[in-house]
Amino acid sequence: MVGTVRSKDGTVIAFEVVGEGQPLIIVDGATAHRAVNPLGAEVGELLRDGFRTYTYDRRGRGQSGDTAPYAKEREIEDLAALIAEAGEPAVVCGFSSGAALALDAAAAGLPISRVAVWEPPFIVDDTRPPLPPDYVERLDEAVAQGRPGDAVALFFTVAVGMPAEMVEGMRQSPFWAAVEEVAHTIAYDGRFVADAMAGTPLDKGRWAAVDVPVLALHGDGTDPSLMVGARAVAELLPTATLQVVKGEQHTVAAEVLAPVLREFARR
Repeated sequence: MVGTVRSKDGTVIAFEVVGEGQPLIIVDGATAHRAVNPLGAEVGELLRDGFRTYTYDRRGRGQSGDTAPYAKEREIEDLAALIAEAGEPAVVCGFSSGAALALDAAAAGLPISRVAVWEPPFIVDDTRPPLPPDYVERLDEAVAQGRPGDAVALFFTVAVGMPAEMVEGMRQSPFWAAVEEVAHTIAYDGRFVADAMAGTPLDKGRWAAVDVPVLALHGDGTDPSLMVGARAVAELLPTATLQVVKGEQHTVAAEVLAPVLREFARR
């Protein structure tokens, strides 16, 4: 089923739901949405016998609306509207920077029964360079000046860590235009992760209110710098456990992830 919900500020959020049973809501990371990232839908098909899996376009992406001015609280309200649509507490799975949104929503007291996070990109040590302090401001400035491609390039070089020459070559690829369409939302994710990508330990107070089970996941084939975030979450939160998924990288396969989520939700 495809549908929409209206968030607290009136923004329309588009979603798709498949299956029957316990609600599971997938939260995408930066730039991803239903039209370009099939993972959530694929997971939903594999879990349709026991879960109602909701995939949605975060505000400003895909078929969802957007309302200025942006604030992180609005995205938590978007997730609250989806949980209200589900009608009961949901398992929430956040990917990459979407992990920070999932944890913030749980800390805010939304009716979330469990949280799974896949490779949150947190930088808590010297494994890799931290985000510069003006990262979000530079993203917003590029978009405001009509340079969305520069915002995308900044994301790939500074946040993802790709070499500049590789990113320059990517500008000629067919997918670049699709990423430029959501370039303004990269700063949205930046606001969620900036403090957690500063090269310092995670803030002990930010998610102190999270009292539900948390599963921190990373693949054993991923870049070592992406293992750090999941481990940091597992070490920080008393309710969290770490699980290393054999053979997977940052782009995890649905057929591998689905059984992991099924087991976690039923513990």
